[in-house]
Amino acid sequence: MGKKEIRDSIIKSLQDLSDEDKRIIELQLYQHLFESEAWKNSTRIGITISRGMEWDTRAIIEEGWKQGKEIVVPKCIPGEKKLLFYRLHHFSELETVYYNLLEPKPLDANLVLSEQIELVIVPGVVFNKKGYRIGFGGGYYDRFLSTYNGHTLSLLSRLQLMDDIPIESHDIPVKQLITEAGIVK
Repeated sequence: MGKKEIRDSIIKSLQDLSDEDKRIIELQLYQHLFESEAWKNSTRIGITISRGMEWDTRAIIEEGWKQGKEIVVPKCIPGEKKLLFYRLHHFSELETVYYNLLEPKPLDANLVLSEQIELVIVPGVVFNKKGYRIGFGGGYYDRFLSTYNGHTLSLLSRLQLMDDIPIESHDIPVKQLITEAGIVK
């Protein structure tokens, strides 16, 4: 199967989860994330604003704020297929853009350079145990990760973990995977 077929199949599996099953998995993901050294050792964390079948990131953002962490969220620059991260102080700083994505309103004072971000929680649809991922098809994160030197991790259900996925030369693996069962070794 190609990336599109794999992506579509896993998205369907995730959409078929009951609200209760999804919530149980999310609570387990949060627990493992908050107990991880990557989370504990980071003061500035990059994370997307989730939507649809994605794991809810609002609870992660709120916990980060409670712990005094600086949360930065990406804004897509479509012409350049680039991500810029902006500090998020509260959810009212977000706006709805294309594809119904929630992104920060670009205020220059809140721009954070990638080298200032200690941890980026990278979204994805399908992963292998080496950290390679199939995302949503835009290539934004692979471009970002090609020059990012901080720690990366992804939150996923075991449903999203496959032994073999197509890997291309431009694909960049994340350094750590966290599932409902814990950190993938």
